[in-house]
Amino acid sequence: MKRLALGTAVVAAMLTVACNSEKAAAPAATEAAPEQSVAAAANFASDREKQSYATGAFMGQQMIRMVDAYKELGIELDAGQLEKGIIAGINGTSQLDEAALQEVLTALESERMTAVQALQAKAQEEQQAKMAEAKAAGEAFLAENAKKDGVTVTESGLQYEVIAAGEGDSPAATDQVKVHYTGTLIDGTEFDSSHKRGEPAVFFLNQVIPGWTEGVQLMKPGAKYKLYIPSELGYGEHGAGANIPGNSALVFEVELIEINPDAAAKEAAAE
Repeated sequence: MKRLALGTAVVAAMLTVACNSEKAAAPAATEAAPEQSVAAAANFASDREKQSYATGAFMGQQMIRMVDAYKELGIELDAGQLEKGIIAGINGTSQLDEAALQEVLTALESERMTAVQALQAKAQEEQQAKMAEAKAAGEAFLAENAKKDGVTVTESGLQYEVIAAGEGDSPAATDQVKVHYTGTLIDGTEFDSSHKRGEPAVFFLNQVIPGWTEGVQLMKPGAKYKLYIPSELGYGEHGAGANIPGNSALVFEVELIEINPDAAAKEAAAE
């Protein structure tokens, strides 16, 4: 029973390592290798024989993934000894008793976790460095941009430029608005565009980033503004998805199409 429990725990650990490796870098689908084609064409005397083969093949694939996952962490397992250990385990001739096996595998898992933590720490340091770089670049960009003719800077640090003035009343923060917009990073990289989606965006002004809430309230229907948004009025340190890094200053060209001041009341009544 102890041998079975230990073996199950080891296989579970192997599968966990292999699956985590697959999640980190899932390979693209490729054509079957020659060996796979041969295996698919093999003849088996019975379904149980085929099932036994499939079980072994599956475990072998997971073993390779496990070895590769350890290698990515800088831990090189000896393939020859791995093979010997598998055969010895199957035959019940292991040179290590169960206590020794547990001790060795626990030490290996501890080494793996230490390596994982080191990689995570390195990734975090790199991320912090990128965020600091983005913050500095954004501040420099906004400082220079504020000097341009036609750019107004509000008390919060939001900058805007009027392209077209529009007419009528400006929206309140609680109003629903319909807008067309294009959003870019300060280097001009576009990350979002209602124009490319083929339809305007509709939302309540108090449910978006602060730079939008403030900036669109300055506009009137038919107006088109360019908003220059500091990171603290945008998505802050966390950024947004893969396209907006943390601490990024943002640039939006926004056209206010329509204001719907009754939308909030209608929504509340519907609830």
